[in-house]
Amino acid sequence: MAGIGHITQDWEPVVIRKKAPNAAAKKDEKAVNAARRSGAEIETLKKSTAGTNKAASSSTSLNTRKLDEETENLSHDRVPTELKKAIMQARMDKKLTQSQLAQMINEKPQVIQEYESGKAIPNQQIITKLERTLGAKLRGKK
Repeated sequence: MAGIGHITQDWEPVVIRKKAPNAAAKKDEKAVNAARRSGAEIETLKKSTAGTNKAASSSTSLNTRKLDEETENLSHDRVPTELKKAIMQARMDKKLTQSQLAQMINEKPQVIQEYESGKAIPNQQIITKLERTLGAKLRGKK
C-alpha cells in the first residue's frame, strides 16, 4: 500500500445519555418529588373539567332534545305529476327513448327514468336541458 501516507486513528469520546422523561413520567409522583428535592421548577395546572365528560355532552344535549321534540316530517321535493307527464308526452312526440333523450342532454338514462317516475329531486338545470332538447315548455307559470 504505497502512497497512502501515514494512517492515524482519531478517537473521540462518545457520551450516552438517558432519554428525557416523557409526559407520563413527568407526572409521576417520584419524578415530582425528585424535582422538588433538586430545586427544579414545578408547574401545576388545575383543569376546570378534569375527569368529567362535561365538554363533550353539554353542547349536544340541547340539540339532541330539540331533535327529539321535533314532530314535523321533513322530505325533499319530488317531481310534480304535471312535470312527469309533460316530459313523457314531449319525449313520445319526438319518438325518443329514455336512453336517447338522456344521451342528447348528456345525462344518464337513470336520470330520465327518475324524472318520469317522479322519484327525482327537481334540478332546474336538467329541466332546462329537457325543455331545450324537447322543444316544449315543461314548467308551469309558478
